[in-house]
Amino acid sequence: MMQVVLSAGAVLLSLAVIGVTIRRQGLTLSACATVAALTAASALEVLDFMVMLDPDRLFEWKRWVLAVESLLPAAWLSYSLTHSRRTATSAVPRLQWFFAAATAAFPLAALLLPPEVFIYSPDFATERVLFLTVHGYYFYLGLLLFVVVSLVNLEGTYSHASLLERWRIKFDFIGATSYLALLVLYYSQGLLHRSLNMGLLPVRSLILALAAAMMLYSLLARGSGVRIAVSRNMAYKSVVLVAVGLYLVAVGVMGEGLRYFGEGFPKAMAIATLFCMGIALVVILLSETLRRRVRVFIHKNFYRSKYDYQTQWLHFTDLLASARSSDGLMEAILAGYSGVFGMNSGVLFLKSGDNGPFRWAVAREQAPVGAFFSSNDLPVRRMAEEGWIVNLREVSPEEFSGAGEFVRENSVVFLIPLSSGEGLEGIVALGRPVHEGELYHYEDYDLMKTMARQAASALMNLRLSEELASARELEVMGRVSTFILHDLKNLVYTLSLTVDNARDHIADPEFQDDMLGTLGNTVNRMKLLIARLRGLPEKQSLNREEVDLLLLAGESAGLAGGRDCVRVGGSAVCAHVDREEIQKVVMNLVVNALEATEGKGPVTVEVGCGNAPYIRVSDSGCGIPEAFRAHLFSPFRTTKKKGLGIGLYQCRRIVEAHGGRIDVESAPGQGATFTVWL
Repeated sequence: MMQVVLSAGAVLLSLAVIGVTIRRQGLTLSACATVAALTAASALEVLDFMVMLDPDRLFEWKRWVLAVESLLPAAWLSYSLTHSRRTATSAVPRLQWFFAAATAAFPLAALLLPPEVFIYSPDFATERVLFLTVHGYYFYLGLLLFVVVSLVNLEGTYSHASLLERWRIKFDFIGATSYLALLVLYYSQGLLHRSLNMGLLPVRSLILALAAAMMLYSLLARGSGVRIAVSRNMAYKSVVLVAVGLYLVAVGVMGEGLRYFGEGFPKAMAIATLFCMGIALVVILLSETLRRRVRVFIHKNFYRSKYDYQTQWLHFTDLLASARSSDGLMEAILAGYSGVFGMNSGVLFLKSGDNGPFRWAVAREQAPVGAFFSSNDLPVRRMAEEGWIVNLREVSPEEFSGAGEFVRENSVVFLIPLSSGEGLEGIVALGRPVHEGELYHYEDYDLMKTMARQAASALMNLRLSEELASARELEVMGRVSTFILHDLKNLVYTLSLTVDNARDHIADPEFQDDMLGTLGNTVNRMKLLIARLRGLPEKQSLNREEVDLLLLAGESAGLAGGRDCVRVGGSAVCAHVDREEIQKVVMNLVVNALEATEGKGPVTVEVGCGNAPYIRVSDSGCGIPEAFRAHLFSPFRTTKKKGLGIGLYQCRRIVEAHGGRIDVESAPGQGATFTVWL
């Protein structure tokens, strides 16, 4: 009865994990590998249960069991190489490709050879033991090898994960490794005794049920979507290999011990109890809170200094140096601070404009839309003047005019100034500490300031390089203008020839027709060139007035020529803006949306007021290519065949001149949404 309950529970929980995985992830490579691994494990449970239930047809059922067992290496190897990883074939080492190819040998052996070649059992009805032949021994030895390889791969994924990523995949990791570790125990016992003890099936069923339950909890409570980059040259100096080696030594010692103590002790119960205790211990040891507490305790009681400054500095330097883009650099700064000081969330705020507020640029958790730090707030002034680190356990959130709610909701503990020679460049907000009771003192503040100087220097270098790139792009614009002016000169010359000829032939009807055609073509070409030469001024000169943004959006949509497929809605919101400049922005965004939908729409323009007035333009067109997003607002970068790539650049400069910003959300094939915050 117990076996029925355990097997049914394990299969049902595995099916639940399969269903949720497909629903959440679709038919991605990672999802298919998860489905394959759990399907093989569930099928093995059902078939081994049938072997126990119908021993008279042992070899008929065992043929199917061997077929399923032959799929375990490929299924779990695929799972270990794709689960929570950034799956790229170029990143898979050659050794793993060899292992993947070698898994094909198991199904071939199971299909071509009868089960009697692998196992035999003189009296299975009374003694539930399957003895291994020479072929069976090597079959299960190979299977055991691939289980260990899968364990090593999973350990590599976990060891390369960040603090937040580990929190999300911890129960997935524990569940999968628990089941694989049980397979190591099950098959190593079989190799040790040259026989498979079917009495251990309840243990395997129990562990599969626990593993599936933890994986299901991880999917439902902590979500999926984690993609970890694992080094291609990952060293196999693995804790898994050490643990498996020690275990096999212990198995050898136990084999010798059984000679003296006999077989009377109920091994299945003992193994199940010990294995469950082992899983509980792993859960405790992988707790980041516990690890942080242990680290603090050790440093407090056994070391003079809390940090190894050289190690921390080198690690942070490597982290910044590995960034390949501005977003990557900012994410590296947050990852460095969160990892060193044990924080679950972090947000980087950067200064907007010369005297503007500090708005969020990158966030490790949910982006704090609308939150900002004003340069006039007293704590921010002290950060700018004295390099003061704000401890929010000592400062009231009410002192921040635009970020009080953000500070409270995210349990922000520290605000760290990133200062350069030109002033305060940004603010790092750290919150939700892993260990709530951890006390921070001067050593933490010193390290925070040291890392802040390094981060500010990296940000300043990045800004200077972007300004240099922008200057070079404007230089290119000057060169383009030279060519356009050359074309204009040629057009003027054509007009002058027409005027000269008109003095002599103006009365000729044929010349008149020819002249009108020439003038029309020349005017059209001049209009095109003038449109290309519409300036990109370095600073916008604004004529501000009170404007109803809803009326303005309606007028702009009409001028863009999309009356039939552009819907304007929202609420009437007034803002102090330059009407003509903001109209240029809305028209450009609407025209882009119409072009993305090939003039068919629908395009939606929404006006409203959240933390600030906004105009949002959405379409359901082709979306923005992933590779182009980093250059979206750069001049002379475009995906259009006849575009100059200055429209969005001009829009951003106009909006920034108003002290606002433009947010973009897009997915290829699912359209784009541009939100102008004023």
